[in-house]
Amino acid sequence: MSRQARQKSESGIYHIIVRGINKQVIFEDDEDREKFIGYLQYYKDIASYLLYGYCLMDNHIHLLIKEGKESIGNTMKRIGVSYVSWYNRKYDRAGHLFQDRFKSEVVETDEYLLTVLRYIHQNPVKAGKEKSVEIYKWSSYAEYIGKSKIIETGFILGIFAEEREKFIVHFQNYMNEYADANCIEINEKKRMSDDKIKKIIQKYAKVKMPTELQNMEKTKRDEIVRKIKEMNGISTRQIARLTGMSQSVIAKA
Repeated sequence: MSRQARQKSESGIYHIIVRGINKQVIFEDDEDREKFIGYLQYYKDIASYLLYGYCLMDNHIHLLIKEGKESIGNTMKRIGVSYVSWYNRKYDRAGHLFQDRFKSEVVETDEYLLTVLRYIHQNPVKAGKEKSVEIYKWSSYAEYIGKSKIIETGFILGIFAEEREKFIVHFQNYMNEYADANCIEINEKKRMSDDKIKKIIQKYAKVKMPTELQNMEKTKRDEIVRKIKEMNGISTRQIARLTGMSQSVIAKA
């Protein structure tokens, strides 16, 4: 069956979700997140797109972006290929990291633009990672309140009020309002606790201690690791820490 054509935005603005393949964690540490943001900046200068918002979660990414001088598909390919190449070198792995096709929805009105941006900024709160949008470090919220780095803040802040002091207050209030927005979604679950992952490893591997996984025959061990990695909320780093195996071995499994 052929893929359905991606809906074209008349405004050129899209809400995009990029997720890890098989729900895999795509950001193991802050260096990974900083590198991805660096690629957003680099290709922003090349492709001339405007970035209105972003949020980097553990296993997926939200972007609110206005198409530049190339198609949104080409832009996302540039960013994705660069990040995956770097990630694979860092963790000594090969193959895909992102699900083949990113999800997108068109954003045609100012009202929906604000709705989507609020939805993006509230992701960490709804996923249970933080108690408020202000605290989460890896979203565009701080650029609207403080100094803009890669976000085009002027247009959205201008919707709230003409004077900076007023629009910052209005923006903060709006971003913190509870909203049950009907945006494109992804299953967002809390990162599993170490205790829960230990029990999962014990169940699948039929061992008393997760470290016993190291001594298993490679084919059987890799099969168990693959099953565990496919579960939402489990990172390669957690598996490595609990089993004593290297992240590169786990990533290759």
